[in-house]
Amino acid sequence: MGLVFGDIGTSPIYTLTVIIALTKPTQENVFGIISLIVWTLMILVNIEYALLAMSLSRKGEGGTIVLREILVRMIKPGRQMVFVTFLSYLGVALLLGDGVITPAISILSAVEGALLIPSLSGLSQGAIILGAAVIAIILFIFQFKGTDKVAKAFGPIMLVWFASLTLSGTLSLTSFPGIIAAMSPHYAIAFLAKNGLAGFFVLSEVILCATGGEALYADMGHLGRKPVKRAWYLVFVALVINYLGQGAFIITHPDAKNILFGMVQSQSALLYVPFLVLTIMATVIASQALISGVFSIVYQGITTRILPLLKVDYTSHYLKSQIYIGAVNWLLLALVIMIMLIFKKSDNLAAAYGLAVTGTMTITGIMMVMIFSRTKKKWKVPVALFVTLIDAAFLTSNLHKLPAGGYWSLILASIPLGAILIWTKGQRALYRALKPLDLETYLMSYEQIYHKGHIAGTGLFFVKEYDTIPPYLVHCTIRSNIIYERNVLISIIRTDEPYGLKSNLTTGLGTGLDAFEVIAGYMEMFDIEQLLKDKGILEKVIFYGIEDIATANPVWKVFSAIKKLTPNFVQFNKLPAAKLQGVITRVEM
Repeated sequence: MGLVFGDIGTSPIYTLTVIIALTKPTQENVFGIISLIVWTLMILVNIEYALLAMSLSRKGEGGTIVLREILVRMIKPGRQMVFVTFLSYLGVALLLGDGVITPAISILSAVEGALLIPSLSGLSQGAIILGAAVIAIILFIFQFKGTDKVAKAFGPIMLVWFASLTLSGTLSLTSFPGIIAAMSPHYAIAFLAKNGLAGFFVLSEVILCATGGEALYADMGHLGRKPVKRAWYLVFVALVINYLGQGAFIITHPDAKNILFGMVQSQSALLYVPFLVLTIMATVIASQALISGVFSIVYQGITTRILPLLKVDYTSHYLKSQIYIGAVNWLLLALVIMIMLIFKKSDNLAAAYGLAVTGTMTITGIMMVMIFSRTKKKWKVPVALFVTLIDAAFLTSNLHKLPAGGYWSLILASIPLGAILIWTKGQRALYRALKPLDLETYLMSYEQIYHKGHIAGTGLFFVKEYDTIPPYLVHCTIRSNIIYERNVLISIIRTDEPYGLKSNLTTGLGTGLDAFEVIAGYMEMFDIEQLLKDKGILEKVIFYGIEDIATANPVWKVFSAIKKLTPNFVQFNKLPAAKLQGVITRVEM
């Protein structure tokens, strides 16, 4: 509950408040809106994620990158592969963009609840933004400690939060028990039929109730499928009861502005301030869950080579998924504060929120249809298709938000998408420009130089794969005659699987020439120094290649800048600095 359901669990704070600001709170409308909310949770979270998506995993891992890995094995290279790859990149980019909007809207909406405390009712919007920004700064400063340090507190706090949502919802239901009938889907259908296009646009606010639903699947690898599903059913009941209670409160208090806070205050003015403190804690946890999720997605992107290398710190000895990426953390904080200053109110932020979520959900739906149609579980295809059509309807209804601030979610998503496209295309173009040698051709020159004389000790040379010799190695050994008594070509290969680690030592490629391969899952962390010692390799020096890119192409100039700003392969794998020698190769791109 603490690590996965913070985002979806805090959506009752703002969902109905935003919808009622746009729709007259008549009894008929309230019944229709509550019905839409209940069935959105049922279809988009229960069916799409808990039932369908969570049945697809690779060694327990979930997320858009995992869906791509599953699909890549099922389809042949060609246009379909390009389409699937682009879809997965877009899904990752939208989720990363969402990582900026969620902390901003969650923390702002909670701090706005302070306006209902009589002594604080005169607070200016500037003071509220300042308060929200201070909470965000504190949250991001403590990220380097790792979530496992604070996770012990998260579960109990969220348990109290969901219990208070259930209790306040139940108490409110007693004032208008008839609202329970709103659980019938016919009220939702009637609302859409009566209100036409205006009703369809209301869907763009209704989706706020399901934001965070995608976390069930993305965080599955941290905790396992069963605990996530079991916790979700409890959360689902708490959310439905609270939304029904809020519906009853609107019918009996049609002038209410801030629905959840107004409902709790009317029930017990004495408990209002403790509830507000609990709300702020819950929104911090919601933000934390998404920040941790962003770190995980970026790490998957780094290890599957769709994103540049960034410095990664591992914050837990027990959980491999507990990581901290400083560059991502501070960039996120800067963007969260920028978004708070631009939008000022959580109601305004709701305009930007929804596009990214519905985009991610639609992409997940399309990829699931493609996967199920290629497996034995073909009965799931119509269900996945139905869910995808609902996702598409929500996405279409959100398009009218573009001029009102929705374009910000596209701007935020375009940053990681641009980085992914430039990095993946740049890596391929760089590899072609480097013109590596094959092992056979290299060995002819290598053997001649080795027999003329060599340096005592062992030299390590990093390569992508040992049968492809990069230019820096030719420069080092053939042109500069730097050949050791024992030369080991070392390569690290990341597999499609999340975990798993093995190493192979191939001896006798040539006289005094061996190859050492480390084959690791894309989530696997390991100590290269220790692996080398285990195979009896005690190196004197480690060589690696650095490319100095010369280009007139503006895109490749950006690629070159990214390469210079981000750590290279050696810094990423934390190798002993005293033994390292970088060899520069100038490359024309």
